[in-house]
Amino acid sequence: MARIVMKFGGTSMAGTERIRRVAGIVKRQQDAGHEVAVVVSAMAGETDRLVNFCREANALYDPAEYDVVVAAGEQITSGLLALTLQAMGCKARSWLGWQLPVRTNDAHAKARIEEIDSEALLASMATGEIAVIPGFQGLAPEGRVTTLGRGGSDTSAVAVAAAVKADRCDIYTDVDGVYTTDPRIVAKARKLPLVTYEEMLELASVGSKVLQTRSVSLAMKEKVRVQVLSSFIDESAPAADTLPGTMIVSDEELEGSDMERQLITGIAADKNEAKVTLTRVSDRPGAVASIFGPLAEANINVDMIIQNVAKDKGDTDVTFTVPQADLARTQAMLEERKEAIGYYRMISDDKVAKISVVGVGMRSHAGVASTMFKTLADRGINIQAISTSEIKVSVLIDADETELAVRVLHTAYGLDAA
Repeated sequence: MARIVMKFGGTSMAGTERIRRVAGIVKRQQDAGHEVAVVVSAMAGETDRLVNFCREANALYDPAEYDVVVAAGEQITSGLLALTLQAMGCKARSWLGWQLPVRTNDAHAKARIEEIDSEALLASMATGEIAVIPGFQGLAPEGRVTTLGRGGSDTSAVAVAAAVKADRCDIYTDVDGVYTTDPRIVAKARKLPLVTYEEMLELASVGSKVLQTRSVSLAMKEKVRVQVLSSFIDESAPAADTLPGTMIVSDEELEGSDMERQLITGIAADKNEAKVTLTRVSDRPGAVASIFGPLAEANINVDMIIQNVAKDKGDTDVTFTVPQADLARTQAMLEERKEAIGYYRMISDDKVAKISVVGVGMRSHAGVASTMFKTLADRGINIQAISTSEIKVSVLIDADETELAVRVLHTAYGLDAA
């Protein structure tokens, strides 16, 4: 018998028929003798609908009241799933964020989980009761409801799994695992049986939308084994235990497996980037700090940064990327500080894409970056910026060349399925 936390996303919960399918998957795990807790998202599109209501009511809405509204989506699906399980003869109940409670900080609309009281939950699960928990929501120190930000239900599920010391956390999505790249772009993409926390963290941060970055980071910190599965399987299919998707594990567990380690694990593409160039910035101490300091204070995440070699007259060009959603704010802030920074012109481009190759294998292998650069050059794809980490190389290219770049790199690194 195992203790399992199961999480179902918005597409899995979109309507009573899909909720009935989810209930069937959950019941099969309990029938197999496991203790089960379920974390659910709001129905697909529901959170967007609730957010729009907030904007229509008050464009400058209070984040605390915003949380009250948008947390309702997960409350509805948790109650509906509990009712459906009861109709199937299961003992089930819903636990809202404040009832456990899921304690968070007071950063409304982007709260972080600090602690989950698991005593009552564990006692309930020990009696054979299925616990149904709304993801995305928690309780602030002053007693008000909070939400965790987009994709927060993944983080909720991992946090619950850590709190109850679950044997694993199964994340059910509309895909059946983590692939070497997006199968919609590359038909020969392969599903990976095992991926390390570090690799998944890098893939999530550079555009892979299978798991939310914070959930992977928390799983790595708490050593929670996470499995990615599809909720859209035939009712006659084997249970998740015998039909695995992709397991997210530690480096140590991967090294102990029989799987042959590949140099590159996957390739991700992200079109939600924008490039900003400031020309003729004064080449003096503090000039760069005057650009990036205010952006950091405004919580605008800067990714790639390039500073050209200073010219004879003592100025340089600085290029960097920000999320597309933050481009307008970035432009406004830099325009306000033009005199203090001392640049000549600001040039922006939101038609760019970041392509990344990720793999722990590159720690001990040279030539990963050169293979990437040569492959793109052979197809006439210009690289506009570069950034690297220990297990990742990312380049910025024209957005129109995204799919071509992903396809040729997938082949170059030998990732195509036979």
